[in-house]
Amino acid sequence: MSVPAWITLRYRRWSLRLYLRGLVLNLVLLGMLLASGIAGLLQGRIPVIPADLWQVLTGEAPSRAIAYAVFDVRLPRLLVTLGAGAALGASGAVFQSIARNPLGSPDVIGFTAGAASGALLHIIAFGGSGADIVPAAMAGALMTGIGVYLLARKNGRVSAYRLVLTGIGVGAMLTALNALLLVKGDLDAAISANLWLAGSVEGRNWGHVRPLWAGLAVLLPAMLFGMRPLGLLAMGDDLAGPLGVAVERVRAGMLFAALLLVALATSAAGPIAFVALAAPQLAQRLGRTVAQPLFGAALMGALLLTGADLLTRVLPIGATLPVGQVTGVLGGLYLIWLLTRQGRMGQRE
Repeated sequence: MSVPAWITLRYRRWSLRLYLRGLVLNLVLLGMLLASGIAGLLQGRIPVIPADLWQVLTGEAPSRAIAYAVFDVRLPRLLVTLGAGAALGASGAVFQSIARNPLGSPDVIGFTAGAASGALLHIIAFGGSGADIVPAAMAGALMTGIGVYLLARKNGRVSAYRLVLTGIGVGAMLTALNALLLVKGDLDAAISANLWLAGSVEGRNWGHVRPLWAGLAVLLPAMLFGMRPLGLLAMGDDLAGPLGVAVERVRAGMLFAALLLVALATSAAGPIAFVALAAPQLAQRLGRTVAQPLFGAALMGALLLTGADLLTRVLPIGATLPVGQVTGVLGGLYLIWLLTRQGRMGQRE
């Protein structure tokens, strides 16, 4: 007896069609996220055992120190890690769908560099730190996205090819600008900026958590409705238009929403490399779907960043590494593998 690939849920006039393999994958990812989240709350300088954690979560903390370590230090860090990873994974799925290219992630085509530019200007010019950087990073990412979109627009349309190339060029210029800002800033500001540029979730507080999760709560449901018409754009603008898709409106709206997610994630955790690149691809390959799975990519991004954060805390090197450096190393290896695989597929064709 064959197992159906799809299941359909119906309620009166409404129906929901679910891909069974993708549903199972999402449930597995949720279970792994739960396990990694519990492990993250237990890890730290103050020892916390599972029984202590349960008492803290039920309002009966065994000591004030343990309650502080869990609620004010580890829980905000965990929520920032989960939220930033989910935001990067979801935004990567949208960018790769728009660009029709697995390399079309926000860190490759310059949007993360734009968020970093906004944050660096705020740090060096005004001495900002902590949650004060959030609006500046968001402004930098949005201005970069709007600039890339306008530069890539030709004859009223934005082609995927021009979007990727324009983004790479703008990203290279912004990276050079960021290096110049570090050189010209005073020593204290340059040190603070370098620490932020490393990408870290250490020392995060509830001021970082609230805007990040508020943005996710608003943007992710709206983006779910936009993924179907965005998937139709993969057939080409000339075919998607007659099917009732408002091509430029859908592309611009989804691009703007994904930019907001990138800005929120970068402002909360700093520039995190390659999560937006790898998460959608891993979710798509494991789920064996044709279109980019937005929710699966968000879960995969959260799992990748949480796993990288746990790895930084258990490495036997006597120091905690910034999570952005770990994802950069692992993501670089993944990028090399992806490029070699694409090259082999091209040779076969």
